Amino acid sequence: MLTQCPFCLQQIPFTGDQVARLEQALAQLAPGKLLAMKCPLCRTAISLDKSGSPLQKPVCVVQPPPPPSLDWLQTGIYQGEEKVEDVPMALILHQAGEQRKQIGEALETVGYQVFMADTVADAMERMRFVNFSCIVFQAELEGALEQSTFHDHMRKLPMDRRRYIFYILIGAHFHTLYNLEALACSANLIVNTSDLRHLDVVLRKSIPAYEELFGPMLEELGVYGKR
Repeated sequence: MLTQCPFCLQQIPFTGDQVARLEQALAQLAPGKLLAMKCPLCRTAISLDKSGSPLQKPVCVVQPPPPPSLDWLQTGIYQGEEKVEDVPMALILHQAGEQRKQIGEALETVGYQVFMADTVADAMERMRFVNFSCIVFQAELEGALEQSTFHDHMRKLPMDRRRYIFYILIGAHFHTLYNLEALACSANLIVNTSDLRHLDVVLRKSIPAYEELFGPMLEELGVYGKR
């Protein structure tokens, strides 16, 4: 007999009268037929066979993996490449100030030539004439990220350009180096503003990992002139 909803996984509080009526309905059920009812808690439809067992299996709730541990950032030590090669130019679209200065210094440390943009229009104009290898965007610059003109522009770039850009989002609500969150935001890397002092270390870890993952595909596309 059904005692637990296979969807919300809560115990169904049947009264004695309800149990009796359910048993009567199941007893009158023709062979091969199903009895339909709704969970009184989550209102999801449940199909019962003649024995009173639900046909649906309990829902398996998939939890995303947690953000990565950043304990290693406190030491400033990362065993990886000391300098990223062949990534000549980076564009920073961020409000002027100390944080933008930190971002620029970190990018220069790993080998980028940095250009600062003060407005969305300025950044998009520069992108018309320069193939930037890295673009850093302050997620709150235009309010909500979902309503950002620049972020929408990045999301809609043709893949023959977008796949060659390492797109970094900076924001106070992000989890640094959380790849699943970056993927959900159509970015290659996300960094919390509180971790900007460690940005050079974050870049030394994330850029080689990005190149290791996508490098072979980009090389193969280059062979076929898909640059």
